[in-house]
Amino acid sequence: MLRKILFPLILGLAGCGTLISLGLWQVERLAWKEGILADIDARLAAAPRALSPDMTEAADEYTRVTLSGTPTGEELHVLVSGTSAGTGYRVIAKMIADLGPVMVDLGLLPLDQKDAPPLASPQDITGTLLWPDDLNDNTPAPDLDANIWFARDVGSMSEALGTLPLMVIATQTSPADPRLTPLPVTTAGIKNDHREYAITWFLLAIVWAVMSLYLIRRTLRPTKA
Repeated sequence: MLRKILFPLILGLAGCGTLISLGLWQVERLAWKEGILADIDARLAAAPRALSPDMTEAADEYTRVTLSGTPTGEELHVLVSGTSAGTGYRVIAKMIADLGPVMVDLGLLPLDQKDAPPLASPQDITGTLLWPDDLNDNTPAPDLDANIWFARDVGSMSEALGTLPLMVIATQTSPADPRLTPLPVTTAGIKNDHREYAITWFLLAIVWAVMSLYLIRRTLRPTKA
């Protein structure tokens, strides 16, 4: 009897073991991701610090910062959709601060206000230090003539504007630019699908076990003479 069911038994155990292992790996990834999100939430809840030029991506991303600066009027417009304020252009503005020229993501500009004049007066800004990673293999090159970009990229944008290679995402500006709606940084947009993946693998393991038991049962069924 054991010889008859040996192959489906091995197949069932190997399949279930593999699927359960994948599920457990996703559980570990879930804990890892939740730790990262908790750290980001803690940084976003901390009191803001004065922006300094020695802040780095590795040590200071998601740090809340403050700065005072004067807009130069130079802006890069990043076409976006699906934001909390709708579709429009993220305005990446060059500002002259005490530490030098910096980039500030001031928020969403409606599509029909692309040519509206920017605010020219000095502003006090509270925001979050971020090195956005919006680029992918399918991102089109920016249309420089129309000043339309399709992703935020600190390196190329800081080179285009002549600023320090860092970006502040504004949470609040004073005075506020009437054209714009700030898009503060939150963890809501950071994907964390590991729970769903883990459940999927565990459900597949159950299905595999049921199918394996069915196969073993059929193998043991006596054949008709």
